[in-house]
Amino acid sequence: MNGFACKPPQSVTPNDFTFSGLNKPGDTANPAGFKVTLVTVDQIPGLNTQGLSMGRLDFGPGGVNAPHIHPRASEMLIVMEGSLEVGFVTTLPETKLITKVLQAGEAFVFPQALTHYQRNVGKGPAVAISALDSQNPGTQRVVAAVLGSNPKLPVEVVAKALQADNNVAAQLLSKFK
Repeated sequence: MNGFACKPPQSVTPNDFTFSGLNKPGDTANPAGFKVTLVTVDQIPGLNTQGLSMGRLDFGPGGVNAPHIHPRASEMLIVMEGSLEVGFVTTLPETKLITKVLQAGEAFVFPQALTHYQRNVGKGPAVAISALDSQNPGTQRVVAAVLGSNPKLPVEVVAKALQADNNVAAQLLSKFK
């Protein structure tokens, strides 16, 4: 089972297959200048077993959707308004950055489980729609996972990973609660 029980057919209603609110801008007045409005099986029960979900991504000027992965999904992003720099990093041994600046009407694909990001490089707000091939794609923010885990990773591990001294690693770890 995928974690979500199917509703008995006699109790299914049209509301199980609809979501409203993607026409409303997300609040980007935060340190990242970014807000995502998710539409997954949690919002639309009718997505259960369908293998898809989506989101609306709103970016203020300079806003960033920080490097993250979706462990259970590939993603296609379509820019609806503004200009976004998008990119992903390939796996070892190359770890090559694949990046492009997209304008409204252009799309980009992020392969499953690869670290990727989006950044507003325009002067005004930017909006994108994201489609994912999982009803429950999951999201792991890379920096938050390394520096913000609970309990914290050992300072020595973070220092070695960043090729920095223990004081720098401790300072970075202290920024995440």
